[in-house]
Amino acid sequence: MMKFARRAVLGAIVAVVAAGTAVAQDYDRNVRVHNDTGVTLTHLYSTNSGQSDWGGDILGSDVIGAGDSIIVDFDDGSGACLFDVRARFADGDVLERYRINVCQVSDLTFE
Repeated sequence: MMKFARRAVLGAIVAVVAAGTAVAQDYDRNVRVHNDTGVTLTHLYSTNSGQSDWGGDILGSDVIGAGDSIIVDFDDGSGACLFDVRARFADGDVLERYRINVCQVSDLTFE
């Protein structure tokens, strides 16, 4: 009987963890990035919070002009919701935001 009870509890735990993972993966990670700095935003980098590598520029050849915004999909396939974001501007300035929950926020403003 104890063996059955342990299996039932283990099965319930696995089901809860699996459900939580599926839900996390189903989140919309599209965030509108606003540039309210007055200077063109030329490069945008992101990484899962706590990682040290910023990766490549997610804007590619695009830029975000002063006063403009674009929608960025932060879904990197990992299921993560917390991201650090680095913005580089035409004048060389860099602004960073940490632990942005891209599963919950719809806007990120650099000012």
